[in-house]
Amino acid sequence: MTLQPVEHDQLTSIVSRFLRIDDITTGKKEFLVRYRGQLYSEDSASAYDQLANALRPMEITPLFRQEGSSHVILLMQGILRPKESNPAVNVILFLLTLFSVILAGALYSYNGPVSQDPLQMFLNIIRNMGSGFPFAASLLGILLAHEFGHYLAARFHHTKVTLPYFIPFPLSPLGTMGAFINIKEIPKNRRIMLDIGLAGPLAGLVVAIPVLLLGISLSEVHRLPTALAATQGLSMEGNSLLYLFAKFLMKGELLPQPASYGGIPPLLYWLRYFFTGSPIPWGGKDVMMHPIAWAGWAGLLVTALNLIPAGQLDGGHLMFVLMGKKARRLVPFILAGLLLLGIFWSGWWFWAFLIFAFGRFYMEPLDQITTLDSKRKLMAVVGIIVFLLVFTPVPLLEIIR
Repeated sequence: MTLQPVEHDQLTSIVSRFLRIDDITTGKKEFLVRYRGQLYSEDSASAYDQLANALRPMEITPLFRQEGSSHVILLMQGILRPKESNPAVNVILFLLTLFSVILAGALYSYNGPVSQDPLQMFLNIIRNMGSGFPFAASLLGILLAHEFGHYLAARFHHTKVTLPYFIPFPLSPLGTMGAFINIKEIPKNRRIMLDIGLAGPLAGLVVAIPVLLLGISLSEVHRLPTALAATQGLSMEGNSLLYLFAKFLMKGELLPQPASYGGIPPLLYWLRYFFTGSPIPWGGKDVMMHPIAWAGWAGLLVTALNLIPAGQLDGGHLMFVLMGKKARRLVPFILAGLLLLGIFWSGWWFWAFLIFAFGRFYMEPLDQITTLDSKRKLMAVVGIIVFLLVFTPVPLLEIIR
């Protein structure tokens, strides 16, 4: 778009109310006009809102940027007006996920007769569907809290957002691949971006922790086998620091407890087991997870995956508000760490692929001049601590003979 002299003067007159202009650049494809200088007000968030409202009748969106010690205002042609989504899609996906998760819970808790006939076995599971409700209610409660944490924070900040989209995944251990919401507007500044990004994991965790503690209290501690016979298998859930502490709180010991440390200092043993899942504690003790405990554990894992500090994940938003564009420098280190952890759990290679494909792109707020206030800096630190507490280096151990 080519600006006429009158339009240019009108835009400059509006911007000059907020910015002491040092220089002006026009004629670039990326923007209509660029103004460089210093904002008059220290309240850059309020200045952005006032400027955006003044330019809205002209169908122009301002961007605030920082270049060294200078403030930059870019004027972009057009205003994003998100289309309304169809909530029927959200409802249908939720109902499908509800059935899928109940089925997963029924499979997990099933202890009836085993039939070689697939159809008969399926009918046996269907008859046992009622036993899947405790698991389904617990897991979906955590996921709903997580997604509506995002949703309500976005609505509080007047940012357009969809209802949660749940992803059914039948015949899988959890019955779902989680859920997501679609933010249909770019957040105005880092404060809003942090509030929306962090509200989900924290809300989910508020539900996941009591669910986990209840589930562990309902679980029994059993002795692990000393070895597996031919064709036998053993599946063990991985440990995060929070999960280890929850088991210690409810059962009074670190689990899985090995029969012997084999002459290795206990701290060294636990460090090795935590990060590699080995050695398998044959003959030791472990908690046999009640379905509600399984749901609580899954809630911690979902929180950890969302807080991986890359790209469009909640953790990626957290890193961007703290580091800006420097957050992209973390991606190679994250990829290297996931590839290394993939030696012990192959699922990390899939996550490394996803982050390589999509994790290099970060959401950038419209106003990048406004910094985090002290309260939100503290909340960002809390988010990092939560990630360290719930991250599970080896989520699942599958041992088959």
